[in-house]
Amino acid sequence: MASSIYSSIIRIKTWTFFLLHVGYSSITEFGIFHILQGGPMHQHGLFDVQMRHETIKQYASMLDQLNRIVNWEDFRLTLEIIRNKERKSNAGRKPFDVVFMFKILVLQSLYNLSDAQMEFQITDRFSFMAFLGLQLNDRVPDEKTIWLFREELTNAELIKPLFDRFEATLSAGGFAARKGQIIDATIVSVPKQRNSRAENKQIKEGETPEDWESKPNKKRQKDTDARWTKKRNVTYYGYKNHVNVDVQHKFIRQYDVTNASVHDSQVVGDILDQNNGGQDVYADSAYVGEEVWKLLKEEGLRSQINEKGYRNRPLTDEQKASNREKSKIRSRVEHVFGVQSQRAGGLILRGIGLVRAKAKIGLRNLSYNLSRYALLTESG
Repeated sequence: MASSIYSSIIRIKTWTFFLLHVGYSSITEFGIFHILQGGPMHQHGLFDVQMRHETIKQYASMLDQLNRIVNWEDFRLTLEIIRNKERKSNAGRKPFDVVFMFKILVLQSLYNLSDAQMEFQITDRFSFMAFLGLQLNDRVPDEKTIWLFREELTNAELIKPLFDRFEATLSAGGFAARKGQIIDATIVSVPKQRNSRAENKQIKEGETPEDWESKPNKKRQKDTDARWTKKRNVTYYGYKNHVNVDVQHKFIRQYDVTNASVHDSQVVGDILDQNNGGQDVYADSAYVGEEVWKLLKEEGLRSQINEKGYRNRPLTDEQKASNREKSKIRSRVEHVFGVQSQRAGGLILRGIGLVRAKAKIGLRNLSYNLSRYALLTESG
């Protein structure tokens, strides 16, 4: 029995060393548990592993780019704010480094992972470990630690300052906003609430249903900030991510987060980018309106908003042609939302309340900018 266990340990150590040497991304994908069970190792040839490794490298290249190109230390000064508090005692383990934990939140945002999944994936995937600078014997933050760090950033209202800090890096690094701006919004869904009509009415009026006060566990799971909305005859429940994207580089320059019922046009003034080198503002027909037009004129900006047809006043052929030309540029913002959705594999938000929604969506926008910056810098 002891000899069998010893042989299994030797097999794991030997193959783990080899996998680390070639940079393999996941222990479980290779079948380390199969090795532990004494599986037929001779079936795995050297070139089989190398071919699989080359395939995985294509997916891990983004993380490699991020590590090499992004100066993570630029965020330290802002992140250290949450550590500027007196400790009751020097006993116990020291907290994880703030930049290290911030990189975990970036990973989590890129792949839309829960805290529990994040803990597992860091332990399982060599590509995640390499991104974070971990060795096999290093301590991995558990899900509670990840949650607590994000809560600290949220309560200190540091997500937007972190976003703005990187925006300054972009402008100083040759990626200043140019050639105009595109504004748009996307719905970010949250788990649907099963409330009665009476409860929903009270929530809309800013009140808390009476029976929730006597049931704290039920109240804790209720998101009273999210709202319903309808788009193309489909109903959604959650929040909206309103963004401003520059035409030339497709970076998110400004953003705001509201509940899903807020109309897109109501947030225009909050997300206009005064630092953009172009005067044109592109948007779809949802932004058509006298108030938006006046706002753009006051700011010295030129409206390139798609015109809208009405039942008794359809668009002319000239207006349709104009919309098509504008949409060639306006559609670039859809690429931003598409990249976020494709990487995350679905954009259902985990978290309750507008404050946490702002933090998570803000991290998602910042993570997009980080990956976009690495891609553009690498491609020259």
